Amino acid sequence: MPSGQYRIVERYLRDAQAERRALAAGLLATPAVIAPKYFYDTLGCALFGAICELPEYYPTRTERAIFNEHRDAIARALGQGKQFVDLGAGDCCKALAWLAFVAPSRYIAVDFAGDEIARSLARMAPDFPEVEMLGVVADFTRGLDLGRDLTRDAVTFFYPGSSIGNFTPGEAREFLTSVHLHCVGREGSGLLIGVDTKKDPRRLTAAYDDAVGVTAAFNRNVLHHVNSILGSDFRPDAFDHVALYDEGEGRIEMHLAARTVQTVKLPGATRTFAAGERIHTENSYKYAPEEFTMLLQEAGFRRVRRWQDGNGDFAVFYAT
Repeated sequence: MPSGQYRIVERYLRDAQAERRALAAGLLATPAVIAPKYFYDTLGCALFGAICELPEYYPTRTERAIFNEHRDAIARALGQGKQFVDLGAGDCCKALAWLAFVAPSRYIAVDFAGDEIARSLARMAPDFPEVEMLGVVADFTRGLDLGRDLTRDAVTFFYPGSSIGNFTPGEAREFLTSVHLHCVGREGSGLLIGVDTKKDPRRLTAAYDDAVGVTAAFNRNVLHHVNSILGSDFRPDAFDHVALYDEGEGRIEMHLAARTVQTVKLPGATRTFAAGERIHTENSYKYAPEEFTMLLQEAGFRRVRRWQDGNGDFAVFYAT
């Protein structure tokens, strides 16, 4: 590939009708659900970027601080010249901060949003002419399969931001196992991952229910996106943002609660939401460091290193 260029491969087998049916079925279920991936239309991506800069939302800045403080030690652990796979790459900015330190042979950005990674790689490629740049359009939450896209060389998987929390613990174990299987046979491979920790429920809840209301706007915007996909007629302003911490499950939950009775047109059906009835839009599981170390080991990783901030608010793991 000529220097300064990149390529995009489609690994997401889109079945628009099946997606629509699944989305509508979730909304007709009791309780109603919307998968978190529908947060991320163009406006949703912008709103999430704003959330990451809010004073209440500590995960992004805390992870960034851990990376900055321990950059050299983490880079030594990762090594240089490997393939670098950025899972959920988005605008690629988090990975960009690592490229100079790990000097990858290849940078592989994996994301559901193909347009976003194409824009990001077009911006990055001229600055890293020695690095092969590849964008893989895939929904890896449905299964990680990069067999056609990786060489047999060592690979570092990068999954920051505590996005692993969107999986249930069982799903997380399955996903981590799939990452480990990609490492098998590629000596020197591993996973660098950021994980939010358990802490005071008031702090956790505030991080998902900020005073300005940006997270509320982000949550309601999912209904705009649903309307554009299904032709439904949700009124986002008729739903309240609800964030709560379920201590027993160890997770933050986000919901949208109907303010008054709402009757919504869906493909081939209508759904009436009673006043106060909720649509479940997201879970974000939190882990004690020891819990997540065990999860990595159950997935097949044998050596686990960890870095944390002074308050223990967040943890970064490198598992091999």
